[in-house]
Amino acid sequence: MTRILLGLVAATMLAFSMVAAAQDAAPTDAGAASAESTAAAADEARSRDQFRGIDQDVQALKKEVLDLNRDLFLLEEELLFPANSQVAFFVSLDVGEYFELDSVSLKIDGKEVANYLYTAREVDALMRGGVQRVHTANLKTGRHEIIAIFTGKGPHVRDYRRGATLYFEKGIGAKYMELEITDRVKKQQPEFVIKEWE
Repeated sequence: MTRILLGLVAATMLAFSMVAAAQDAAPTDAGAASAESTAAAADEARSRDQFRGIDQDVQALKKEVLDLNRDLFLLEEELLFPANSQVAFFVSLDVGEYFELDSVSLKIDGKEVANYLYTAREVDALMRGGVQRVHTANLKTGRHEIIAIFTGKGPHVRDYRRGATLYFEKGIGAKYMELEITDRVKKQQPEFVIKEWE
């Protein structure tokens, strides 16, 4: 009986010592886990800072590429169309009832140089005051003929095709021409005019 009692006491003491050891070890494990989570958080913060730095570098590089692309485009325009021989043609639209634009065809000195088909969105932009550059060319000094042919829907939604012609003198320096479409209320017809910008 004494042996059994001593065995029970020894087993109880052993159990208590094991619980105490586990309790002593628990803060150490928690401390290690806390240290690991702090290190992981620091690594994550460092990674986030590195990513933010890389993202800022990429954005700065993208801006430089866009600026360079714009400069190259302007340089290409200057090389292809020098100011002393450049002629640019623009389309403007001030209509409401009598004409719905579909396309514009442009001939210079009998040669077709542009043929543009419009989307509904582009026509809407023109009707709200937009101006579209339809063609840029190099012309030598002297007399030239321009013919613009406008296709679309006219009064009573009928197919409509009209042209406008202008003879102009090209001097030294850039020249800008406007292909203007307007409503003529008195005649209830659209009017097509080519005019030079001063």
